[in-house]
Amino acid sequence: MGSGGTRMEDALKHIAGLMAISARTAPKAAGQDYVTIRVITGEDVAGLANGMLEYGKESGRPNYDRDAGNVRNSPAVLLVGLKDAKAVGLDCGACGKSRCSDIEKVEGPEFAGEICAWRLVDLGIALGSAVKTASILNADNRIMYRIGVVARRMGMMDADVVAGVPLSATGKSIYFDRK
Repeated sequence: MGSGGTRMEDALKHIAGLMAISARTAPKAAGQDYVTIRVITGEDVAGLANGMLEYGKESGRPNYDRDAGNVRNSPAVLLVGLKDAKAVGLDCGACGKSRCSDIEKVEGPEFAGEICAWRLVDLGIALGSAVKTASILNADNRIMYRIGVVARRMGMMDADVVAGVPLSATGKSIYFDRK
C-alpha cells in the first residue's frame, strides 16, 4: 500500500464506518428498515477470502478465486444485507406474486427468498449510498455478489441476502481490469 500502510488501513476502516452510516440512513420503503450492516476487518477479512476460495472450489462456480484475491488485499469490507424483510403491502406483483400475502420464505442455493422487490430496492439504495460515501472519500470499492454468498454461509452476517463492498487505496483500483 505504499508509505503509511497502517495509517492507510486505519483510514479505510474509518471510511467503512462512514459507509455503514450512509447505508443505515438511506431511504427505505414505508420508512421501515430491514437492512443489516457489518464492517469486517483483520482476521475476518482473511477468513472471508479463504472461505471464498473454498466455496469456489467446492461449488465449481467461477471467479470466487479472483474476488477472494481482491478481498485479501482489502483492509476492510462492508457487508450489507436484508433480514426478515416484510413486504411493503402494495400488491404490485414486482416480486412475481400477485399479492404480498403470497410471498413465502424459501431457502435458495445461496440466499433466502422470496423477497418483496421494494425491499430489494431498499438494499440497492443502501449499497448505493454506501459506495457514494466511499467515492466522495476517494476509496476504491466494488459491490460484490460473491462476498455476500460466502459471508452468509460463514455466518458473518445473519441476513437473507447479502452483498459485500471491499475497500482499497492504491495507485490503481484493484477491483477493475481484473483477470
